[in-house]
Amino acid sequence: MIFSREYVGYLARHTVKHLIEAKMIRADKPGAVEERVNNGLLDELSLEDRINEEVRVILDAYQNEMQRTGASYAEMFKKVKIELARKYKAVL
Repeated sequence: MIFSREYVGYLARHTVKHLIEAKMIRADKPGAVEERVNNGLLDELSLEDRINEEVRVILDAYQNEMQRTGASYAEMFKKVKIELARKYKAVL
């Protein structure tokens, strides 16, 4: 993940505070809203890490075939990652 968990927590707190001050949302329990926003941000931001791990697993399964055909690991990584991002409808 490109951001630390602490920074994501800060972003969640700041976002909720701003939304409440702008009267865009009402919250009886701002802490609970902050926690849900934090969890949502963490989930979205860690999506690329999960996709990268899945790409590694897929390429490990085809390692021998890639060596036989002379396929570049970096190129295949990029292609498989693009396909998985499309599959998960992710914007990376």
